[in-house]
Amino acid sequence: MTITVRLPAKLEASLRTHLDRRKTALSAFVRQAIAEKLMREPERRPSTFDLGKNLFGKHGSGRRDLSSNRKAILSELLRARHRR
Repeated sequence: MTITVRLPAKLEASLRTHLDRRKTALSAFVRQAIAEKLMREPERRPSTFDLGKNLFGKHGSGRRDLSSNRKAILSELLRARHRR
């Protein structure tokens, strides 16, 4: 794959100086930089739900299982109301 990148003059000068000091080829430097960047970033970004999972569903009632146990909870509430 061939990639063309336009750099501002200052960044290009800094890059050339860095490459000269380390006696590294530009293509090797770019390959390594891309590989490092890809390793640092996760494959998939967490969903909005995953980010706020610990915040959802626990306020008000204090129960964290309202959505997953809704039928059992509703039955429990209705039985309690009919017992009165």
